[in-house]
Amino acid sequence: MYPLNNQPLQLILFDCDGTLTDSHGSIALAMQKAFTDNGLDEPNYQDVLGIIGLSLMGAIEQLAHDDLDEALKTKLCESYGSNYRAMESSLALYPHVIETLEELDNRGYVMGVVTGKSSRGLLRVMDVFDLHQFFPVWRTADICLSKPHPAMVNECMAEMGTLAANTSVIGDSRFDIQMAKAAGVRSFGVSFGVEPAHTLKAHGASLVFDRFEDILKEYPSLK
Repeated sequence: MYPLNNQPLQLILFDCDGTLTDSHGSIALAMQKAFTDNGLDEPNYQDVLGIIGLSLMGAIEQLAHDDLDEALKTKLCESYGSNYRAMESSLALYPHVIETLEELDNRGYVMGVVTGKSSRGLLRVMDVFDLHQFFPVWRTADICLSKPHPAMVNECMAEMGTLAANTSVIGDSRFDIQMAKAAGVRSFGVSFGVEPAHTLKAHGASLVFDRFEDILKEYPSLK
């Protein structure tokens, strides 16, 4: 957690859904069911994938093409939460996530999470997969302005005492890349989440990784 050999602290901020966890399919199904549970037309599956990374309310407002009153939007949020929690037992980390995080930690990097999930949702993920040890800093959409606003990155940097030049973001959606750009930090994409490599590169990702463990190629040992 502290600078090594008088080097400045190097911070890597990961998105969660679609980057650490293989969860975008469950998110889309839970959202579709939330709409039909409340008597609304089911949103297109690809449209739902396109809003993953936003806050829950922001995602619902984008998917609901008609104006909805606040009470109905709240019910949709509640329905989505119930549906998603019912599917959480089937969620998994992508291959080699743990091994890669362990190696990044061994190499001297500090890591965090910046996600559109709620705090409770992220903490459940970290509990289930024993990830707390890797992420001393994190921000979620219920305690911070949502992506693509840079607040999540800026607050993590401030908390850890690091600079934009020594910070990077890794995510699977354009919102991750846009957030990183707005914060003035490097960004990398992963191709196994919600958006293809060419989209992530078009929005400014320096590189796009096809496997989680490929991340290690860009982060040599600091020791």
